[in-house]
Amino acid sequence: MERVSWEDAIEFCQRLSRETGRDYRLPTEAEWEYACRAGTTTPFYFGKTITGKLADYFTDATYLKERKIKTKSETTSVGIFPPNQFGLYDMHGNVWEWCLDYWHDNYEGAPTNGSAWLSEENDEASRILRGGSWSFNPRRCRSATRLEMTPDFNIYDLGLRVVCEIPRT
Repeated sequence: MERVSWEDAIEFCQRLSRETGRDYRLPTEAEWEYACRAGTTTPFYFGKTITGKLADYFTDATYLKERKIKTKSETTSVGIFPPNQFGLYDMHGNVWEWCLDYWHDNYEGAPTNGSAWLSEENDEASRILRGGSWSFNPRRCRSATRLEMTPDFNIYDLGLRVVCEIPRT
């Protein structure tokens, strides 16, 4: 899914929850990064660098002087590139993915339990995008990269990933 605003993503999760009777939401920023890294400590879940055979990004630019290949210049279908160790696809590139949290310049004062950081009371406060996209250079696709955007903004390379809440026993 592409061309999705944060507001659209929230509405989608609410509708999905109503239709299925299960609780769906956007991942928190901490959950997104944990899921992306899948136990790794490198900039990308597949290692120290990125290539056009591993992810969909603007391949006219390189991360560590990799061989350039022709840029696809569009969102690709899920499953074309290898998944991470958790079996998740396209955590790097393809489309930026919205997180539940409000934007903060740094992690000072952030929750330490993985919950969403929702300290703003302003519905127009910026939100967080993670993962990079097909239209951005490889540096913006790193596991730790963050992007700030207003919740009503949508464009060709913004999408979402959902989390299904599992009741605690």
